[in-house]
Amino acid sequence: MAAEEVGDIVSLLSTDERNFLIRNNGDKVAIGSLEGKIIALYFTRFKASNLFTLRLIEVYNELSSQDSNFEIIFVSKDSYEEFFDECFSKMPWLAIPFSDSWMRIKLENIFLVMAFDPELIILEANGKVLNREGVQAVREYGTEGFPFTIEKMSKLIEETENAKKDQTLRSVLVSPSRDYLIANDRSKVSVSNLEGKIVALYFSCNDCCAEYTLVLTKIYRKLKGIGESFEVVLVPLHDEESCYDKAVESMPWLAFPFNDKRCDKLSCYFGLQLYICSTVILIGSDGKTIDVDLIELIKEYGLDAWEAFPFSQEKMHEFSEKEKANLSRRHSSHFWFRVPVKELVGKTILLQFTYNWCGVYVNELIEEYHKIKNVDTDFEVIFVPGKYDDDENLFNEFFSDIPWLALPFDYERSEFLNRRFEIHGIPSLLVAIGPTGRTITNEVWKLLMIHGADAYPFTEEKLKELEHRNKEMPKRWPKKIRRHDLHNPQDPGDHYLFLIRCCSTYCCDRCGERGDSWSYCCIECDFDLHPKCALWCL
Repeated sequence: MAAEEVGDIVSLLSTDERNFLIRNNGDKVAIGSLEGKIIALYFTRFKASNLFTLRLIEVYNELSSQDSNFEIIFVSKDSYEEFFDECFSKMPWLAIPFSDSWMRIKLENIFLVMAFDPELIILEANGKVLNREGVQAVREYGTEGFPFTIEKMSKLIEETENAKKDQTLRSVLVSPSRDYLIANDRSKVSVSNLEGKIVALYFSCNDCCAEYTLVLTKIYRKLKGIGESFEVVLVPLHDEESCYDKAVESMPWLAFPFNDKRCDKLSCYFGLQLYICSTVILIGSDGKTIDVDLIELIKEYGLDAWEAFPFSQEKMHEFSEKEKANLSRRHSSHFWFRVPVKELVGKTILLQFTYNWCGVYVNELIEEYHKIKNVDTDFEVIFVPGKYDDDENLFNEFFSDIPWLALPFDYERSEFLNRRFEIHGIPSLLVAIGPTGRTITNEVWKLLMIHGADAYPFTEEKLKELEHRNKEMPKRWPKKIRRHDLHNPQDPGDHYLFLIRCCSTYCCDRCGERGDSWSYCCIECDFDLHPKCALWCL
């Protein structure tokens, strides 16, 4: 991939009024002093990326102690100065002053920064962009990844893949300074005690998945009670020691020590997402990774998932066939819905979960439903009542207003689906199921609000296509426009309309329709226009 050029760092970051950056103690640092350094532009907002910020601080301090000619510049995406101050107060690096909103918006547009946090753009002082995936580079490899170029990342990825081929239990659990784990009584247990066992690495960073912990605890005690060679190891991703202490004390298994660097490396090693809720990686008795998602088994089968132990291909096949037979006996009828289930095979399905008969966004969904049905008849929505909703009259009233299918009221399948897709009092959730029966995404509401029916069929390929389109189109548009016939601030001053990437939908002040992705916005006046409405008058 050819490197981008965005101009030297002095020209990029300076204005006629300002040729400096600031530290959180108020000191001013000349932009010219960054010549010859590797620069990272850190785009984030208040409390949006606390875990990664802590990781980045650790890496920055270590590289600074090595005199590595590396500098980070915080580009706040907050709208309120108190949020900027709170966020910046913990950062040891430089920042664009909050007051320079024009520069912050300019940088977001130059680098086409996404609405979601965080982003870390790595570049040389001469303006050569080295890597747009700085978050991944820092998170996965820390100081080992410096200078975080694409070439360095490729080399490290290759080394990781080679390490997986020779993986052992010790290579996963042991570090150069530690060969033990922590029991819940805080005693140290040698990793050698786990050799030859099936080991479940339980990655967890908060208490929002208490239901998984409860079921996994029951499975753990069941297997231990019948003498199986099974162990669970908590891989804590907590950023507060009190949360870690609470987790260790409440769980009957082993854990990594608090703030052990191996934890973050393991989450990267196994390719886990930056903000995971709960994940279990199974390690076989031979030290190799078992390709079975225990959390998915728990979602689908609950406590019965213990019967799949030791999670070999043969056992998984046997377990699957047994569960199919059980399901067939429980549901001898072919009419689970108001139409035969066989008529839904091969279609893209949206499961609409609604808690307490909440009608959030139903009108919007009806509109997008008809748009999608007009272009693809192999599409359907199925309403699934909430697991605690027990008023049949409300069900009938709610169902009468929607044009799609529903599970019958008080049907036991509703409880199973609510458990399967983790519906715990969520007001409204849409889950997309593909033609093969596999889950595509549970973020359909957000995708519909941002892209409308264009997001269908909600696959990764479609989203990449939309993202490419959203990045390419603005390249032909001006970055700012001076005025619009409807934009009449009392004090016009420098009230430009800036082209910005939106983090949510908005209402266009010209046509009144919903907008997404891009807006011509006046920050001072809270004035937004669709790009087509803004450019129409020019």
